[in-house]
Amino acid sequence: MREQGCDKEDDRKDLELYFHIPFCVRKCLYCDFLSAPGDEEAMRLYMEALFTETAGSAFRYMNYRVVSIFIGGGTPSLVPVSAMERLMETVRSNYHMAQDAEVTIEANPGTVTREGLERYGRAGINRLSIGLQSAEDGELAAIGRIHTWEQFKQAYAAARKAGFRNINVDIMSALPGQTLSGYRNTLECVLALDSPPEHISAYSLILEEGTPLYERYERGELKLPDEDTDREMYRETKECLEKAGYHRYEISNYAKKGYECRHNCGYWERRQYAGFGLGAASLVDNIRFQNGEDLAAYLADPMGSRKEIHPLSREEQMEEFLFLGLRLTEGVSFGKFRGLFGQEMEEIYGEVIRKNVRDGLLQIISRSGKDREGKKPLTGDRSRLALTEKGLDVSNYVMAQFLLD
Repeated sequence: MREQGCDKEDDRKDLELYFHIPFCVRKCLYCDFLSAPGDEEAMRLYMEALFTETAGSAFRYMNYRVVSIFIGGGTPSLVPVSAMERLMETVRSNYHMAQDAEVTIEANPGTVTREGLERYGRAGINRLSIGLQSAEDGELAAIGRIHTWEQFKQAYAAARKAGFRNINVDIMSALPGQTLSGYRNTLECVLALDSPPEHISAYSLILEEGTPLYERYERGELKLPDEDTDREMYRETKECLEKAGYHRYEISNYAKKGYECRHNCGYWERRQYAGFGLGAASLVDNIRFQNGEDLAAYLADPMGSRKEIHPLSREEQMEEFLFLGLRLTEGVSFGKFRGLFGQEMEEIYGEVIRKNVRDGLLQIISRSGKDREGKKPLTGDRSRLALTEKGLDVSNYVMAQFLLD
């Protein structure tokens, strides 16, 4: 087994690991993720392939230490607990893991038990992300969820009793038939849980082409909240959660102090990560690559599944630094940009920055406060560029302006 943790002198680079589990009980009506129902034999064969790929790829990451792991899907909690225990052992046996590594598994109500959750904890999984989406059973049925609010409460209570002290709950707004009062009820129900979650992810429903909900919408069969109600739900999220002691650290994510999702922050900060499993994406040494999405091919040759290898140009790295980093409410560092690219951010993006500062969509935060006018931006090593509250509302519009021709 590899030695856990690293000395201060250890010069290994940080690495995040992502494992994709593509199985679910039933695909939700809004979901366009790479997932589908699977029987026990399909799951067994898939996990064997995943163990092979994980162990067989370790030689590529000898000079890295694993600082976070995210097991996503699909519904990872649908897979037998013994397979998750073996996955964690495979990582520990083949990779250098930081002693304080954050290890998250996604779970859905109805697919977990207290015993299974306790075994997760003993295996080293220390963070749980539970998909609730809504506390209204009618709304859950409308989007094809397999659980009820009562089943969610049972799963949540079991997680607390099993010892989980870092739990995220996913909720969604702008659902079919959802009203502002109904959405407010979901927020209030989550906050009223015995020992409320440390982290809440709040997303607005996006209709993805090819999903059943999208097709119903195209046929005029789906009643969604209007744009004004959608914006009210958005504002309600921020006001309600901040009043309850959560701070918004990313466009769609709120956390109590110290419980920000370190793994997801790594994506937005362009930390290096390696993805394993069907369709899993990776970013290592400024090269993006992704596994293929053909299940039969992956099972036949998990070590040969890497596809779509794309070395990022310097311009693409700059673009990603901005449009990913600006998702974080603390923004991006002028000093880090200079250190990575050998140029001032204003040399490349000066016009875009000045325009959006004037429009009240971006702000420059310095040691001495905020230069709202943007006339004399203090772009020292500790200065940051961040979206304003107004900018967060139209973040896609702002971020698109940082794409270079």
